[in-house]
Amino acid sequence: MDTRCARPDVHPGVSSVVSPVVPPAASRTQRPVVTELRLSAFKSHRNASFALGPLTLFRGPSGSGKSSALQAYEVLARLAGGDALGEALSLVDGGPGACVPQQARPDAQGRRGFRIGCTVEGPVGPVRVDVAVQAEPELRIVGERMTGCGRTLLSTALRDPGRRAVEAAWHTAGAVPVTRAPLPDDRLGTALLPLRVAGKTAGQRLVLDAAEQVVVALRAVFACDPRPELMRMPAAAHDGLLRSACDNVAAVLDRTRHECATRHAALVAAVGAGCRVPVDGLGVREAGGGLLQAVLERKSGDGTPVERLGDGELRYLALCLVLMTGPGVLDMDPVGEVLQARQALTVLADDFDRCLDARQARELIALAVRMGERGHVRLVGTVRGTGDGDAPAEGVSVVDLGGEC
Repeated sequence: MDTRCARPDVHPGVSSVVSPVVPPAASRTQRPVVTELRLSAFKSHRNASFALGPLTLFRGPSGSGKSSALQAYEVLARLAGGDALGEALSLVDGGPGACVPQQARPDAQGRRGFRIGCTVEGPVGPVRVDVAVQAEPELRIVGERMTGCGRTLLSTALRDPGRRAVEAAWHTAGAVPVTRAPLPDDRLGTALLPLRVAGKTAGQRLVLDAAEQVVVALRAVFACDPRPELMRMPAAAHDGLLRSACDNVAAVLDRTRHECATRHAALVAAVGAGCRVPVDGLGVREAGGGLLQAVLERKSGDGTPVERLGDGELRYLALCLVLMTGPGVLDMDPVGEVLQARQALTVLADDFDRCLDARQARELIALAVRMGERGHVRLVGTVRGTGDGDAPAEGVSVVDLGGEC
């Protein structure tokens, strides 16, 4: 990426500065990461912004908006990955209409919607993306703004409701200060810019760098919800990319135990810290028909098939595996053009502590903190209860949603 902020020409409608703005060294990180989530109007959230660290836990009672925050994050991630708006919102129970704040009133044309956004830190400095979505009567993106280095780099607006397109304007800083073109109203414009911008001027290169920073950070997301009832089932051999439900954990363990002995030994130690049975190894057994069964191995005596483990132990095992393996082992689609060393995996774990006892939760949080310190893995999760009086563990950022949003 070009980390230099361009010198723009003044143009109405697009903010500009006279002198170059270079982000301070302290704000420039090698790996793009989302450091703030904004829910201007989304479900029960209004004018809310949440700072995100390497390990962030949303805490609060049922109905406080914990899961909604993670859903908004995942919607942004799917849009950055190229999903159409309807596809990105398919993860929300109730569909697009359920994302609109209940108290929102339709305008004269019967339109209602919601607004979400985020800030991504990286080599360019902080880059903000905010998206306005019309959910009713037709689903479409009606406005998007990407800002960075003190100026607006991309803005879109719905000019003609009869067209399935928005008018986009992006920073050029060349002979033509701003380029205008239509973009589809069901796609994230920021993710489309690499296909539209030539990168000939300093302004265009800044736009491309900022867009790449946002896309890299958002696409490096793995939403994880281990399902113990599925993990107990045998998995097909060679099904080596771990899915969100972790139902193919046996096949993944069969793959990873042969790839890196050091990492596998660390995984065995982490799993052993949270299981009541001794764990000297993680292996697999043939289950017939090309299927494999995961086993907790012991030096003395037979191992323990995972089907005999409790729900908490299975979720603990799966989350350890996710935190310690990385994108190459997970069923996700990060940016292939950018080296993995320049990407940071973000794990979204709704109901993170479900089925876990206090010891397992502590061990997992400690593991997540250690992985976060390395800069390769971040975790954003939700935990149950208000936790009144509980001090957060060192290295953990807690967002307390104990009251109404």
